[in-house]
Amino acid sequence: MSELPRVTIYTDGSCLGNPGPGGYGAVLLAGPHRLELSAGFSGTTNNRMEIMAVIAGLEALKTKSAVELVTDSQYVKKAFTDRWLAGWQKNGWKTAAKQPVKNQDLWKRLVPLIEAHEVKWRWVRGHCGTPENERCDVLARSAASGRNLPPDIQG
Repeated sequence: MSELPRVTIYTDGSCLGNPGPGGYGAVLLAGPHRLELSAGFSGTTNNRMEIMAVIAGLEALKTKSAVELVTDSQYVKKAFTDRWLAGWQKNGWKTAAKQPVKNQDLWKRLVPLIEAHEVKWRWVRGHCGTPENERCDVLARSAASGRNLPPDIQG
């Protein structure tokens, strides 16, 4: 069993239109400690916000941790658990259909964050009453509804 600090990170992304204004929410739980994170962007997609939620949660960690990462995004989870990401990297960031992988900028930002921790993935069905997932959804939707959102700079 790992002696690393244990952290559970719940994440969710939201987009009001796809593309459109979007936001992410993350809830970090470590013992008695709780941290909620969220931000919104204009001109983004739901998938980008799902990835950004994971990035924000992991970037908030100050030390190597044993992380249970809870998401309702099969896209994000399967990129790691089904090794899609490894295949994309091996194929020069091309899909099996030889198309450029979408959201490469975020995947490339996420990879070293995942590698810096011991991450176990857990998928939960969205909007099914998991309290922290529901809280992430509220945070994400609220952030997406903000005024004067900065643009999601892709690239």
